[in-house]
Amino acid sequence: MRSLLLCLALATPAAAQNTMNAEEFGAHVTGRTITFRTELNPSFGIERYLEGRRVMWSTFDGICQYGVWFESKGDICFRYDGDPEPKCWTMYNEPGGMRGVYTTRPPATVIFEIPDRNDALICNDLSS
Repeated sequence: MRSLLLCLALATPAAAQNTMNAEEFGAHVTGRTITFRTELNPSFGIERYLEGRRVMWSTFDGICQYGVWFESKGDICFRYDGDPEPKCWTMYNEPGGMRGVYTTRPPATVIFEIPDRNDALICNDLSS
């Protein structure tokens, strides 16, 4: 039991070190378009990060939404036009790109940045 507690205590600072705050997140994403995947979905979505913490999210089915991002309680949250509920993620800076864990409510979806992809936003019908 003591060794388990020691392992948890040692692991916690390392995990906290790669959590991204607003400044780090903004530096990583602003001016970029990033494609995300999940473990089960290789094409989760694409987000363009504009100046002023504005975003444009696109799923691969052709729906786009405008929104903004902000930091709240250590998470990076997104509020999209027409949806009053923020979508919050704990974002991690990892060697292979960002990883995000959805924290707004269960289930906890995990998304992964796909490095070096240049997918275009697919906006057949702008929802906002």
